[in-house]
Amino acid sequence: MPTLQLKVELPDQLAQEAQDAGLLTSQSISKLLADAVRRAAGERLLAGAQRATRAGSRPLSMAAIQREVDAVRAARKTRS
Repeated sequence: MPTLQLKVELPDQLAQEAQDAGLLTSQSISKLLADAVRRAAGERLLAGAQRATRAGSRPLSMAAIQREVDAVRAARKTRS
């Protein structure tokens, strides 16, 4: 796994509070970044859904979704 070193400038009070909370360790920062990446992905997904709704797209029913899943699985099975 590649290693990245960060240098972050924080206000003194925030730095002290983060230190006191144990948030300035590599493990904690990795978890914070992973959480932020997941949140950003969710926000992009919701924004896409909003754009689709504004464009007049309607949600698929569970039955329609299942038909699509079945079709993809059948196509993959045929190729292998």
